[in-house]
Amino acid sequence: MSKNSEPGSSCPLPQPPDLSGVEQVALAPEPSPADYREAMSLAGAVAGERLGEHMLLSWYDRDRDFEAPQHVSECHQASAVPGYVDYGVHHGARLMVDVEDGRFVFFYLPVDI
Repeated sequence: MSKNSEPGSSCPLPQPPDLSGVEQVALAPEPSPADYREAMSLAGAVAGERLGEHMLLSWYDRDRDFEAPQHVSECHQASAVPGYVDYGVHHGARLMVDVEDGRFVFFYLPVDI
């Protein structure tokens, strides 16, 4: 135990991401999107309605286990927060569109902020 540690103290448990400044929209389209491109089109339409002109910051495709920016989760392997979420939140995302309960997740930033 280091001299600055108190007896019984421990490291805090990983916390879920702070999405307090991010509007969250869940989509469960029927029929289900065939692939990432179809899901991205649906999410982009929502972003256009909610934000106007927008930019896609980060995303996740569970079908292919692929994210963007690429390899952003490599530093988050033991974290409660996936890299694409952390990237979106810390780069100004104002909208998260979740298609089919995490199958596809998109983070958007309005460009006129």
